[in-house]
Amino acid sequence: MKLFLKLLRDIKQSIGQFIALVLVIAVGAFFYAGLVTYSDNLSAYVKVYFKEHNLSDLNVYYSQLFKEDVAGLSEIEGINKIEGRYTFDATQAFEDYKASLKIHSIPVQNEINTPTMIEGSIPSKKDEILLDSRYAKEHHYRVGDQISLSANERNFKFTISGLGENVEHAKKNEIQDHKTYGIAYIAEETIPEIVDGFYYNEIMIDAQEGYDIDNLGKSIEVQSKQLTYLDQVSKERTFNYSQINQTIHNNKLMSKVIPLVLFLIEAIILFLTMSRIIDSQRNQVGIMKALGVRNRNIMLHYMGYPVLVAIIGSIIGCAIAASVFIPLVTASSARSYSLPDIKYSLSFYSIIPPIIFSSVFGLLSCYLSGRTILKERAAQAMRPKPPKKMKKLFIERVPGLWSHISYSYKLILRNIFLNKPKALASSIGVVVSTVLLITAFGTQTALLKVANQIEDVYTYDLRVDYTMGTSSDTLKLPSGIKNSYFLSTFPVEFIKDNEKENATLVVTEKENNLIHFFDENDNRISLENNGLLVPKSYADKYHISEGDIIKIKFTAPELKNKSVDMKVLNISTQYSNPSFYSTPAYLKSFDIDYSPTSLLVEANSSTDLISVRNFFEQDHHVDTIADKNDLKKSAQYILKQNSFVFIMFITCAVILSFGAIYTISSINIYERSRELATLKVLGYQKNKINRLIFFENIILTTFAVIVALPISGYVYTIIVKALSSTHQQIPDKLNIFIMLVSIILTFLLTILSNLLLRRKVTKINMIESLKSIE
Repeated sequence: MKLFLKLLRDIKQSIGQFIALVLVIAVGAFFYAGLVTYSDNLSAYVKVYFKEHNLSDLNVYYSQLFKEDVAGLSEIEGINKIEGRYTFDATQAFEDYKASLKIHSIPVQNEINTPTMIEGSIPSKKDEILLDSRYAKEHHYRVGDQISLSANERNFKFTISGLGENVEHAKKNEIQDHKTYGIAYIAEETIPEIVDGFYYNEIMIDAQEGYDIDNLGKSIEVQSKQLTYLDQVSKERTFNYSQINQTIHNNKLMSKVIPLVLFLIEAIILFLTMSRIIDSQRNQVGIMKALGVRNRNIMLHYMGYPVLVAIIGSIIGCAIAASVFIPLVTASSARSYSLPDIKYSLSFYSIIPPIIFSSVFGLLSCYLSGRTILKERAAQAMRPKPPKKMKKLFIERVPGLWSHISYSYKLILRNIFLNKPKALASSIGVVVSTVLLITAFGTQTALLKVANQIEDVYTYDLRVDYTMGTSSDTLKLPSGIKNSYFLSTFPVEFIKDNEKENATLVVTEKENNLIHFFDENDNRISLENNGLLVPKSYADKYHISEGDIIKIKFTAPELKNKSVDMKVLNISTQYSNPSFYSTPAYLKSFDIDYSPTSLLVEANSSTDLISVRNFFEQDHHVDTIADKNDLKKSAQYILKQNSFVFIMFITCAVILSFGAIYTISSINIYERSRELATLKVLGYQKNKINRLIFFENIILTTFAVIVALPISGYVYTIIVKALSSTHQQIPDKLNIFIMLVSIILTFLLTILSNLLLRRKVTKINMIESLKSIE
């Protein structure tokens, strides 16, 4: 009990250092608990959700497919269950915009891609519709309401029978836009109303457990030679499945890497701190030995300090994670995915790893630091530790140089080289903290650059999309237009070796100056008639270089899966909505007709823009009108999804840096107490002594910053690769300004630590510190 009271007294005497250590451990526990909870809960939920609602292993598309055809295909080896359905696109008109809906028919005996009902029931009658709940919420629809849709140049009215979510559309699109894009389901008996007949254009396949999907896909393609086969997409290639699994993979990676880095910083700081505490209490150890306290009990007494720090720090970190990180993650997940009833709850067991990890390093440092003292006799331990012998420095051997250095700087250099291991360990703590600051600030700035690039790339005022079948020759343009250019967008599939990736090919005139293209050095590049512009996101993943030949397959039904080999003209940096770009002339060289579906417009002035927009809104050929604000949504979505993580990361990096620098500076003052006491006795002013400590810490921080710069570049590259994909490119170059800000912040934290530690210098007991072995 007395030893425990002594432990509390020791903590009270250096409460600032204790709080700094607790904060350092709390940061590690905060990120560990938050990231592990997010990763594990999302992974476990998705696994169960996909299995319970039987996400299809393979979707195969046809122009027309009858029930007997589906029955014939069901005999193919490897198929456990097969269901046919009809899928089509519809639009819903509102006052100032149109929304698109993907509509599927529901098989009578539906066992694949089964919906999760939020309210109401599955449509069982003609003219009933099941609407996705997010789209319904956005437009204030309820069960029983009427909804009017347009499809195949006809208008239809449906009664909403229910609201729900479906496993195949957990991730609708890049930005989860529920306002202009929705999902709906109709009963099979409604199909004749849509297509004047009864047939399917898609089959969903549930494969037998363990059966190879690629082989099954090939078998279906062979069996479909007599049918109107178009294409097939495996579960792994769907946008929905691939995006969720990519997120889970990235989260698992971050949940391992970030806490590990933070715990390593904790380990270094704990090791230094416990070594210092035991060294500073040599005489107390000697007194305890003299009083008959066993060596084991003395060791356990000092081991209580890191264990207490680990428990308090871990509890605080996990508590903050539960109250801050988890609610933010829940809100972020709700924006990212449509996963009904998913809940993120912090497990009690998530507090155990931070406590164990932190305690182990503390216990190890106590053992390594205390075993030498405990081997000494009581009388020897009660005497101060003899000062270290100092060898001549290399700089002292340079003729004429040492004599020109002031006495203060000689003291600083001697102290650094006298305690080289401690100086190196101190620098490592500051290095890692600086790396965290640069990485956090750099990633946040990169996301801002993604949002800002849209202003540079797209300079048009309006994008006008026309209805299918509209000829560009019959279109009329209003006055007030400065520039206008046509373009067309083709859904394509990029193929390399055995890998396939869904993509978009945009075809527009070579002269189109309303869309700008840039290379990786931000230099302008242009479209030409002899090649293709490839997004850097695809080029990086598939190792594509300028001059390469790549295979592109056109997946639009009217082009009948035509595949062509196209030459890579240049690599284009496209942070948001990356697409392949070509000219009409290059497309025609492959005997593919170019029929424009959209028009980019630049108005003469903001006044003319209003009248131009009004003109297009009244044109019955126009399907949708979009402006640059619609393009910004994607970039803003990326910012919104990732900003809170990096704001917390920056905050924690600052706390961690301060904790590391404060603790290390405190240790430095203790280890120099004899030297500082000597200076005080010799009449050195308090300000001069503080300046001495300040310059030494600045030198160590400068060395740490120099080492941190190349490491930061490497760590930043890893983070960028984790966030990037073919559908989203993140700038992979660190901004010099960001590096300067991070470095300045590191130095400011060093200065702040020194200011807070000035009172420690004032409290140095000169008589006690100058006692030594005679």
